[in-house]
Amino acid sequence: MHYEGNIIRPPSEARSIILQVTVGCSHNRCTFCPTYTGVRFRIKDEATLSADIRYAAQAFPGARRMFITDGDALVIPFKRLYQLFEEINEQLPRLTRIGIYASAKSLRRRSLEELNLLREKKLGIIYYGLESGDDETLNAIDKGTTGEESITLCNKVKEAGIRLSTTVMIGIAGQERSLIHARKTGEVLSAIDPNYVGALVTMIAPGTLLEEAERQGNFTLPDQLGLLLELKEMITWTKLSRGMFMANHASNYLPIKIHSPAQREAALKMIDEALNGAVPLREEWMRGL
Repeated sequence: MHYEGNIIRPPSEARSIILQVTVGCSHNRCTFCPTYTGVRFRIKDEATLSADIRYAAQAFPGARRMFITDGDALVIPFKRLYQLFEEINEQLPRLTRIGIYASAKSLRRRSLEELNLLREKKLGIIYYGLESGDDETLNAIDKGTTGEESITLCNKVKEAGIRLSTTVMIGIAGQERSLIHARKTGEVLSAIDPNYVGALVTMIAPGTLLEEAERQGNFTLPDQLGLLLELKEMITWTKLSRGMFMANHASNYLPIKIHSPAQREAALKMIDEALNGAVPLREEWMRGL
């Protein structure tokens, strides 16, 4: 397989074939993200992609899942994207699910009809970086969308019958808007009602605009207590019909995995116990991006 630069994937795709279709991210302006700094977005050439698909078919003939990278491969022109899915299906007929990252930019470009066609070619899950439902926070981190637009775009994914996993960030609004961000994010998540929510704690990466804002005194990350209170507020305002809310990424101080709605109250109780010191938090050295 031909890989270039940083290759990232969701934790749930750990056993999937990783096919790098694009290099970089078409948006690449989020203030918190160091992943593709200095990388110009491009689509890899057809010969390289075909060679990788053939290799995957020979090396992993019984594979059930594939994940397509980089940051926003769904954005590429639909004709080329659909041909790629056809080739994958032809070479790896035992696949049951293909996953991909999406952004507001790429979902704007994909019509419901196009998403339906991709679902028929085994696109089974889309991972969407919501980050926040608070428009002021979204503007501050240069996400390029609004909470209301994210609701519309994500509901289009669900209408196409594709599973949806959204990522949100604890602490990304800073101390001042922490609870506002938490509440509005919970409201947006409730309106979307995704299959999965992954909550990550913001870690300020070197070389990012967020680090520069912190250095200049324009951004302050909440402390452990503030982050727990924000998580509690977000879960309080998040009403999922039957989805999973996971705050068990390595960045989190208090790993939580909630099957909604049954385990929601128990999770809130656990956070209260952690706030009172009765539940230990993850040590700093154990945390990571």
